[in-house]
Amino acid sequence: MFISLEGVDGSGKSTQARLLVEALGEGTVAIREPGGTDAAERIRTLLADPATELEPLAELLLFLAARADLTERVIRPVLEAGHDVVSDRFSDSSVAYQGAARGLGVGEVIGLCDTATDGLWPDLTLLLKVDPEVGLGRAESDDRFEAEGLDLQRAVAAAYEEIAVIASDRVVVIDATGTVEEVHARVLAAVEARRA
Repeated sequence: MFISLEGVDGSGKSTQARLLVEALGEGTVAIREPGGTDAAERIRTLLADPATELEPLAELLLFLAARADLTERVIRPVLEAGHDVVSDRFSDSSVAYQGAARGLGVGEVIGLCDTATDGLWPDLTLLLKVDPEVGLGRAESDDRFEAEGLDLQRAVAAAYEEIAVIASDRVVVIDATGTVEEVHARVLAAVEARRA
Protein backbone atom coordinates (compact mmCIF):
# COMPACT_ATOMS: atom_id res chain seq x y z
CA MET A 1 0.00 0.00 0.00
CA PHE A 2 1.18 3.51 -0.85
CA ILE A 3 0.28 5.92 1.99
CA SER A 4 0.96 9.65 2.06
CA LEU A 5 0.64 12.11 4.93
CA GLU A 6 -0.38 15.67 4.16
CA GLY A 7 -1.16 18.86 6.04
CA VAL A 8 -0.04 22.41 6.69
CA ASP A 9 3.47 23.02 7.99
CA GLY A 10 3.74 21.92 11.61
CA SER A 11 0.79 19.50 11.45
CA GLY A 12 2.95 16.57 12.59
CA LYS A 13 3.42 14.78 9.26
CA SER A 14 7.06 13.82 9.77
CA THR A 15 6.50 12.50 13.28
CA GLN A 16 3.40 10.55 12.31
CA ALA A 17 5.04 9.16 9.16
CA ARG A 18 7.96 7.85 11.25
CA LEU A 19 5.62 6.25 13.80
CA LEU A 20 3.52 4.69 11.04
CA VAL A 21 6.58 3.18 9.38
CA GLU A 22 7.59 1.65 12.73
CA ALA A 23 4.07 0.30 13.26
CA LEU A 24 3.83 -1.25 9.78
CA GLY A 25 7.11 -3.02 10.38
CA GLU A 26 9.94 -4.51 8.41
CA GLY A 27 9.97 -3.89 4.68
CA THR A 28 8.03 -0.61 4.94
CA VAL A 29 9.88 2.15 3.12
CA ALA A 30 9.80 5.74 4.38
CA ILE A 31 10.22 8.59 1.91
CA ARG A 32 9.91 12.35 2.08
CA GLU A 33 8.98 14.87 -0.55
CA PRO A 34 10.93 16.31 -2.10
CA GLY A 35 13.77 13.88 -1.49
CA GLY A 36 14.61 10.21 -1.51
CA THR A 37 17.12 10.23 -4.37
CA ASP A 38 20.35 12.16 -4.84
CA ALA A 39 18.77 14.49 -7.39
CA ALA A 40 15.60 14.99 -5.36
CA GLU A 41 17.58 15.81 -2.20
CA ARG A 42 19.53 18.48 -4.10
CA ILE A 43 16.26 19.93 -5.37
CA ARG A 44 14.92 19.88 -1.80
CA THR A 45 17.84 22.01 -0.61
CA LEU A 46 17.16 24.56 -3.33
CA LEU A 47 13.41 24.68 -2.67
CA ALA A 48 13.80 25.08 1.10
CA ASP A 49 16.39 27.87 0.92
CA PRO A 50 14.75 31.11 2.15
CA ALA A 51 17.29 33.10 0.10
CA THR A 52 16.05 31.53 -3.14
CA GLU A 53 13.30 33.39 -4.98
CA LEU A 54 11.28 31.28 -7.39
CA GLU A 55 8.34 32.00 -9.64
CA PRO A 56 5.40 29.67 -8.81
CA LEU A 57 5.73 27.69 -12.05
CA ALA A 58 9.48 27.23 -11.57
CA GLU A 59 8.81 26.08 -8.00
CA LEU A 60 6.22 23.56 -9.19
CA LEU A 61 8.46 22.18 -11.93
CA LEU A 62 11.25 21.59 -9.42
CA PHE A 63 8.87 19.65 -7.19
CA LEU A 64 7.68 17.64 -10.19
CA ALA A 65 11.23 16.82 -11.29
CA ALA A 66 12.06 15.53 -7.80
CA ARG A 67 8.79 13.55 -7.66
CA ALA A 68 9.29 11.97 -11.09
CA ASP A 69 12.75 10.74 -10.10
CA LEU A 70 11.54 9.44 -6.72
CA THR A 71 8.53 7.69 -8.26
CA GLU A 72 10.54 5.75 -10.84
CA ARG A 73 13.66 5.03 -8.79
CA VAL A 74 12.09 4.24 -5.41
CA ILE A 75 8.30 4.12 -5.08
CA ARG A 76 7.34 1.90 -8.03
CA PRO A 77 10.10 -0.68 -7.41
CA VAL A 78 9.17 -0.93 -3.70
CA LEU A 79 5.45 -1.31 -4.46
CA GLU A 80 6.18 -3.88 -7.18
CA ALA A 81 8.22 -5.86 -4.63
CA GLY A 82 5.10 -6.02 -2.44
CA HIS A 83 6.17 -3.60 0.28
CA ASP A 84 4.39 -0.60 1.79
CA VAL A 85 5.55 2.97 1.13
CA VAL A 86 4.87 5.80 3.59
CA SER A 87 5.49 9.27 2.17
CA ASP A 88 5.82 12.54 4.05
CA ARG A 89 3.94 14.57 1.39
CA PHE A 90 3.24 13.71 -2.26
CA SER A 91 1.29 15.23 -5.16
CA ASP A 92 -1.49 16.69 -2.99
CA SER A 93 1.09 19.11 -1.59
CA SER A 94 1.67 20.53 -5.05
CA VAL A 95 -2.07 20.80 -5.65
CA ALA A 96 -2.52 22.68 -2.34
CA TYR A 97 0.58 24.87 -2.36
CA GLN A 98 1.22 25.63 -6.02
CA GLY A 99 -2.18 24.88 -7.55
CA ALA A 100 -4.37 26.70 -5.02
CA ALA A 101 -2.25 28.91 -2.77
CA ARG A 102 0.12 30.07 -5.54
CA GLY A 103 -2.72 30.37 -8.06
CA LEU A 104 -1.47 28.03 -10.79
CA GLY A 105 -4.82 26.23 -10.89
CA VAL A 106 -5.86 23.05 -9.12
CA GLY A 107 -6.89 21.18 -12.29
CA GLU A 108 -3.72 22.18 -14.12
CA VAL A 109 -1.48 21.05 -11.27
CA ILE A 110 -3.35 17.74 -10.86
CA GLY A 111 -2.69 17.08 -14.55
CA LEU A 112 1.02 17.91 -14.27
CA CYS A 113 1.38 15.73 -11.16
CA ASP A 114 -0.32 12.89 -13.03
CA THR A 115 2.19 13.28 -15.86
CA ALA A 116 5.21 13.44 -13.53
CA THR A 117 4.23 10.23 -11.71
CA ASP A 118 2.78 8.42 -14.73
CA GLY A 119 -0.58 8.32 -12.97
CA LEU A 120 0.63 7.17 -9.54
CA TRP A 121 -1.36 8.56 -6.59
CA PRO A 122 -1.39 7.20 -3.04
CA ASP A 123 -3.84 4.43 -2.15
CA LEU A 124 -4.50 6.30 1.09
CA THR A 125 -3.78 9.92 1.99
CA LEU A 126 -3.95 10.91 5.65
CA LEU A 127 -4.67 14.62 5.94
CA LEU A 128 -3.49 15.79 9.37
CA LYS A 129 -5.83 18.65 10.22
CA VAL A 130 -4.68 21.38 12.57
CA ASP A 131 -5.34 25.13 12.64
CA PRO A 132 -2.67 26.89 10.55
CA GLU A 133 -1.83 29.15 13.51
CA VAL A 134 -1.10 26.10 15.68
CA GLY A 135 0.90 24.40 12.92
CA LEU A 136 3.07 27.42 12.30
CA GLY A 137 3.73 27.67 16.03
CA ARG A 138 4.87 24.02 16.05
CA ALA A 139 7.00 24.24 12.90
CA GLU A 140 10.65 23.59 13.66
CA SER A 141 12.54 24.70 10.58
CA ASP A 142 13.11 27.99 8.83
CA ASP A 143 12.35 26.88 5.30
CA ARG A 144 11.05 29.18 2.59
CA PHE A 145 7.42 28.06 2.96
CA GLU A 146 7.21 28.48 6.73
CA ALA A 147 8.92 31.87 6.41
CA GLU A 148 6.02 33.10 4.23
CA GLY A 149 3.78 33.05 7.28
CA LEU A 150 0.16 32.56 8.14
CA ASP A 151 -1.56 33.75 4.94
CA LEU A 152 0.11 31.02 2.89
CA GLN A 153 -0.71 28.38 5.51
CA ARG A 154 -4.37 29.47 5.62
CA ALA A 155 -4.64 29.24 1.83
CA VAL A 156 -3.03 25.79 1.90
CA ALA A 157 -5.37 24.61 4.68
CA ALA A 158 -8.40 25.72 2.63
CA ALA A 159 -7.03 23.88 -0.41
CA TYR A 160 -6.56 20.68 1.61
CA GLU A 161 -10.20 20.92 2.73
CA GLU A 162 -11.22 20.93 -0.95
CA ILE A 163 -8.88 18.06 -1.81
CA ALA A 164 -10.45 15.99 1.00
CA VAL A 165 -13.84 16.44 -0.68
CA ILE A 166 -12.69 15.98 -4.28
CA ALA A 167 -10.60 12.88 -3.49
CA SER A 168 -12.74 11.45 -0.69
CA ASP A 169 -12.17 7.94 -2.05
CA ARG A 170 -8.54 8.04 -0.84
CA VAL A 171 -8.23 11.01 1.56
CA VAL A 172 -9.03 10.52 5.24
CA VAL A 173 -9.00 13.60 7.48
CA ILE A 174 -7.25 12.98 10.81
CA ASP A 175 -7.67 15.29 13.81
CA ALA A 176 -4.05 16.24 14.50
CA THR A 177 -4.73 17.89 17.85
CA GLY A 178 -3.85 16.15 21.10
CA THR A 179 -0.79 14.15 22.02
CA VAL A 180 1.51 12.47 19.51
CA GLU A 181 0.22 9.11 20.78
CA GLU A 182 -3.44 10.10 20.35
CA VAL A 183 -2.84 11.23 16.76
CA HIS A 184 -0.83 8.06 16.05
CA ALA A 185 -3.77 5.95 17.25
CA ARG A 186 -6.08 7.80 14.83
CA VAL A 187 -3.60 7.31 11.98
CA LEU A 188 -3.31 3.56 12.69
CA ALA A 189 -7.09 3.18 12.88
CA ALA A 190 -7.46 4.82 9.45
CA VAL A 191 -4.78 2.58 7.92
CA GLU A 192 -6.27 -0.58 9.44
CA ALA A 193 -9.75 0.40 8.23
CA ARG A 194 -8.41 0.77 4.67
CA ARG A 195 -6.63 -2.59 4.80
CA ALA A 196 -9.75 -4.38 6.08
